Amino acid sequence: MIALALTSALVLLAALAALQVLVALGLPLGRFVWGGRHRVLPTGLRIGSAVSVVLYAAMAALLLSRAGVIPGGDSPFVRVATWVLFGYFALGILMNAISRSRPERLTMTPVTIVLAAATLVVALTGSR
Repeated sequence: MIALALTSALVLLAALAALQVLVALGLPLGRFVWGGRHRVLPTGLRIGSAVSVVLYAAMAALLLSRAGVIPGGDSPFVRVATWVLFGYFALGILMNAISRSRPERLTMTPVTIVLAAATLVVALTGSR
């Protein structure tokens, strides 16, 4: 179960990172991110997208650690951070569900549901 959850989360985080790279480069996919207000993101949001890529990599590393793929999964920091990440994704479900952007609502809400569920499994199962 943890392997499926971890794989699902990693694939979705990689896909989100790819999307953020594309919008940071100026592709007209802004309706899927940052509230969907801009077809092409302004400079500030492009920078935010670039930072998001780094954060997605950190999230992936955290999940890999908690799952026991890389060291440190049983440390108190990793345990707590995994639960914080679950809370972040759970809040993301609500935030994406109420987005004014229909494309963002329809794509990102299911993505955050899967990310929250997968993170919950990893948090509960840990590095067994």
